[in-house]
Amino acid sequence: MSLKSNVLSGTLVIAGLMSANGQNIDRIKYGDFSNWVTRNLKESAVIGGKEKTLYEVGPTCTLNGNNPYRNLGGSPWATSNVYAKVSGVVKTSNAVYSAERSAGNKCAKLCTQIETVKVLGLINMDVMVAGSMFLGEMLEPVTSTKNPYSKMEMGVPFKKRPNALVFDYKVDMPDVDYRIKSTGFGSKKKLPGRDQAVVFVYLQRRWEDEKGNLHAKRVGTGGELFSKSAQWTNGHKVNIIYGDLSAHGAVAPYLKLRSSSNCYYARNSKGKMVPVVEEGWDDANAVPTHAIVMFSAGNGDPYVGTEGLTLYIDNVGFEY
Repeated sequence: MSLKSNVLSGTLVIAGLMSANGQNIDRIKYGDFSNWVTRNLKESAVIGGKEKTLYEVGPTCTLNGNNPYRNLGGSPWATSNVYAKVSGVVKTSNAVYSAERSAGNKCAKLCTQIETVKVLGLINMDVMVAGSMFLGEMLEPVTSTKNPYSKMEMGVPFKKRPNALVFDYKVDMPDVDYRIKSTGFGSKKKLPGRDQAVVFVYLQRRWEDEKGNLHAKRVGTGGELFSKSAQWTNGHKVNIIYGDLSAHGAVAPYLKLRSSSNCYYARNSKGKMVPVVEEGWDDANAVPTHAIVMFSAGNGDPYVGTEGLTLYIDNVGFEY
């Protein structure tokens, strides 16, 4: 996220507080997932020329045409749904959907699924994708598969110190103990072990040096993995631990500092996308500048997942 103001630097939470058991909860803007942007695009003829629909979290509206998407209505949410144009070929991907939780009540549905592409009507390519949703912005059109993090602006300005991330969730987990690796090239491979849905929150204190490089220290961390089916659970809390997470025991891989090839990216003050290098754990009393929140239907390597794993999310906010 840029250290300057831009479309995402408006208020992160909607006006008003909800009170639960004496605690205040700030709902993240559009975090009730009642409003969605519907995008209608057409893929290139060389891969079938199909009409495709993509969904984004934002003000209710419909967009037609193969146009890059930028977050609308001050929405801080981005998804893995994407419009790509590689070597002139238009391809779309959609694994995050608007779902009906109850009559008139919508939620977000994140799926792990196989996408099939037929090239020139002859070559079938099957690709495993896992739906993800995060605070930030996807940079479209995606023009290559290299360095995927550089196409995602991760995080939004945030200067508070919440106790926990709060949300409602449901998990549909297939009763299997294997994952499928399917990159679109070669045959599918069956790998041992069940994939997991995941949620995590990083609170960072970022700064920019004179060369435009972005640095950060991790102020607060929280996360949870979901490996079993679960019915709707309301008001679920992921507690945020401040300071050195390693002082509380072994740090799970998905919560470790991002300081090398797995750095997330953000815009610097010149508008250039650069890695955000986490240089260590911050003081437990530090105040963050940015928040990263991610929900995903997969926690593995790219193109690997448990087909059919589905994570439903609703009513996301921070508890104080």
